[in-house]
Amino acid sequence: MPALSVIIPTLNEASELPETLKRARAIPEVLEIIVVDAGSTDDTRTIAREHNCIVIESEPSRGKQLRLGAQRASGEVVLFLHADTWLPENAGVVIAETLARPLVVAGGFYKRFRDGGALPGSRLRCWLLWALTNRLFGDQAIFVKRDVLEQCGGVPDVPLMEEFELCKKLCAHGRIALAPATVLTSARKFRDHGTLKTYWLMTRCIIRYALGASPQRLAEIYYGKNTDEHDIQDEKLLS
Repeated sequence: MPALSVIIPTLNEASELPETLKRARAIPEVLEIIVVDAGSTDDTRTIAREHNCIVIESEPSRGKQLRLGAQRASGEVVLFLHADTWLPENAGVVIAETLARPLVVAGGFYKRFRDGGALPGSRLRCWLLWALTNRLFGDQAIFVKRDVLEQCGGVPDVPLMEEFELCKKLCAHGRIALAPATVLTSARKFRDHGTLKTYWLMTRCIIRYALGASPQRLAEIYYGKNTDEHDIQDEKLLS
């Protein structure tokens, strides 16, 4: 079984992190857990150290955080895990079997929300995204062979859509697969910001990404900065 390096980007994740770490630590193939923190003001870093994680500090950019963590990783496989996402008990075995398929260099899990707030059908949406675009959502616990990740230049240092940019790079080196197992993630962002509003914002970003908008522009749209200016710019993409 290949050894796994788990990379978790964090920012004020003290409430979610303990259970995520507990479940990750229970997987025998996990060699190390690297928490890359973007300046938390709660007990996130303390919790990570109490669970014997390697802690790295970073600017608040998910792409940069994942990139820094992967550069520190020593396992044969790098697994990118959100702080509110729980791995299944057999994750190590499933990853090994998935990466043993012909030409497969990376993959991700199906996902299901463990609490209320999101629309049903998350597993189907994961399959459709993968089948139609060869892309994976970031909260699907994407895993990749470390040597292939290094060959493609590492995780793109972008503030948003880093998982799509990474998948685009990986496609040049082999196949991306869906693993036959499911991670459980939180629907908190849907509850906090509204279900339909959040889905619309995500869809809007994906469409604009497909039309050529930069990850930097998408981050400003997603986080609500300079929205009017970018609406004008994106109208030019559609014309």
